[in-house]
Amino acid sequence: MTTRLLVNGRIYSSSAPDATSIAITDGIVVWVGDERAGRALHPGADIVDLGGAFVTPGFVDTHVHITALGLNLVGLDLVGTRSLAECLSRVAEFGEANPDAVIWGHGWDDTAWADHTAPGTADLDTVAPGRKVYLSRIDVHSAVCSTALRDDIENLASAAGYSADGPLTFDAHHLARTAARALLTEGQRAAARTAALDLCASRGIVAVHECGGPDISGLTDFQELLAHDHGVEVRGYWGEHVSTATDARALLDKTGAHGLGGDLFVDGSLGSHTAWLREPYADLPESTGNPYLDVDAIATHIRACTLAGVQAGFHAIGDGAVSAAAAAFRQVADELGGPKVAALGHRLEHAEMMSMDDADTFAALGVIANVQPVFDALWGGDNGLYATRLGVERSAALNPFAAAAAKGVSLALSSDAPVTPIDPWAMLRAAVHHHTDGSGISPRAAFAAATRGAWRAGGIRDGLAGTLNPGAPASYVVWEVGELEVSAPADSVQRWSTDPRSRVPALPRLTHDAPTPVCIRSVHRERIVYERGTR
Repeated sequence: MTTRLLVNGRIYSSSAPDATSIAITDGIVVWVGDERAGRALHPGADIVDLGGAFVTPGFVDTHVHITALGLNLVGLDLVGTRSLAECLSRVAEFGEANPDAVIWGHGWDDTAWADHTAPGTADLDTVAPGRKVYLSRIDVHSAVCSTALRDDIENLASAAGYSADGPLTFDAHHLARTAARALLTEGQRAAARTAALDLCASRGIVAVHECGGPDISGLTDFQELLAHDHGVEVRGYWGEHVSTATDARALLDKTGAHGLGGDLFVDGSLGSHTAWLREPYADLPESTGNPYLDVDAIATHIRACTLAGVQAGFHAIGDGAVSAAAAAFRQVADELGGPKVAALGHRLEHAEMMSMDDADTFAALGVIANVQPVFDALWGGDNGLYATRLGVERSAALNPFAAAAAKGVSLALSSDAPVTPIDPWAMLRAAVHHHTDGSGISPRAAFAAATRGAWRAGGIRDGLAGTLNPGAPASYVVWEVGELEVSAPADSVQRWSTDPRSRVPALPRLTHDAPTPVCIRSVHRERIVYERGTR
């Protein structure tokens, strides 16, 4: 047995909040505490001097699209474009330099442009004549496509969500994405996923949950990713509806997925006006969005997965979608019993417009809310996208992290990359500093939801994964940080939290002016997946 003793650092562990040393034997944390005691207890250990660095459990990003993220890293990235003209200029430049079968781009956001004008097919035909072009909006629930790509798609004009020149949504978008994806080569996909996983590792992420499906990534890419030996662990969720327990087991075996959920769509997104609302959009009063599945269809999938012993999940953003999911969970619990449903830790992705009645249901039935705090950072506030789509009053109620947690809903935090960046500390900052007073959670709660809670969302419920307590797997990250502190939303909690008797470990400051921790090394199950200066 080999023991490694990390010394001269600061260790984030609830079992020893003031620890400066951690011992790891054969990939398992065996001891955490003071360095002098560590050296005495492990005299033959290999010594690693941390040089004052901060050691935490590795992050887990519980909702990503790895190949799509990688295509942005190595290809046409439209995130942050400030105008339609800049967006089209990037497309033209990329097309001239890259003769690939398809120009695949992502990240334009018309709501961030002064004239709020989305790109159209005619625009693409002008800047990339004759080329097949697919450009997904920032939320990946709509895309604009060139004529050359549209001409490849059978029955496009009769599909729901079709537009003759503007962005395609709903079924029309899924057809277009499938056609564009088929033009990517195996080499392009491989380069993209390696770039994306390298980025994750460099940001302290040791595991990800890939949310694939027929309309998202396709089975070939999904299985290639699951087979890719990178070091960052990939747990796959496949978003395809099933009707029976037999079908659920067969689909799990066919795909290699861990669960049947992730992006199994109940609705779309607010940005693309496809999230399913109870009341019309403020800026599109003739629409309440697009439901993909009704209550009975949702319940059928939950029932099939529960009987098969498979974790299920759904994408639900609008209040119509979230309430439909809650009704379906209650329906299945009434039939099969609440404990049987709760035992599997089914998931709801996004859950942005969760009511407190819905939260009661999810808490009672063990449904995990997998949320994206950076959505609020990007689109919340009185002048943000959400206020434009819903009005200020409705938008202020979005992403109620604190209220849901107070009801007993388990939270996991994620990026939905490439929708938002791979940046776990920015994600924690957004969870704490919510646009709506009272909706943010404490730094400690946010950190737990991105580590221990994230492993739990993936079905690991041993109470150790995502910690650096004795008995936990040695999945950790070494950080260069500034000041550490313990902070809490309320003064009374703050006073107790900073008392040594509370045994609350400190974290880096998460204020907007605080420096972001820099990753030095990421280790997953004792395998180094990132070392600063080596990539």
